[in-house]
Amino acid sequence: MKLNILISKTSWANSYKTKIKKELKKFSKEIRINDNHKKIKKNTDVNIIFSYFKKIDMKYLNYSKFNIIPHESKLPVGKGMSPLTWQILENKDNVFFSLIEATNFFDAGNIYLQKKVKVPKNIVFDEIKRLQFSVNLYLIKKFLSKLKKNKTIKGIKQKGKSTFYCQRSKKDSLLNISKSIKSQFNLLRVSDPENYPAFFKYKNRTYLVKIFPK
Repeated sequence: MKLNILISKTSWANSYKTKIKKELKKFSKEIRINDNHKKIKKNTDVNIIFSYFKKIDMKYLNYSKFNIIPHESKLPVGKGMSPLTWQILENKDNVFFSLIEATNFFDAGNIYLQKKVKVPKNIVFDEIKRLQFSVNLYLIKKFLSKLKKNKTIKGIKQKGKSTFYCQRSKKDSLLNISKSIKSQFNLLRVSDPENYPAFFKYKNRTYLVKIFPK
């Protein structure tokens, strides 16, 4: 089985590259990790779009038998960017993780697998990402296991009204100094302390706020 994995250069998932290869080596002796979909080789069995921020033309999707994407929402609700982060900000602690087929339209493909996961309300960014990685890898391994056993893999068409989350930027980490820490705890814990830390402005200066569990 030939596997390709797409991870953007700026993705949090880059720190998990070694672990991904280690966990998936039992399914394939040929695993490539790329940061550009144009590097996908023809006749790839499964292209895993793990954490990739560019739209992929059908020309390149057609290079693989399957193009699978992990997505952290109960699709078709919650399409778009950073769905896990947005749902934590909505104070949700039960989140559905989905594994879908990539298509020409964002997050619109058939659903292969779904898993409901409880997200603890006291974990912070790195812990959230570890949980996200762990569940997504679980779904990918379950998919590959079925494929390796030559089981029929058929996705289920998405049903219902679609909703979309927009892309987050650094300005989304702005704290309101007039509000309590408690009321903004979810924003503090989802903010990437390295790339887009929480911050506030006071007396013509900007201050960064990073939290870590003791």
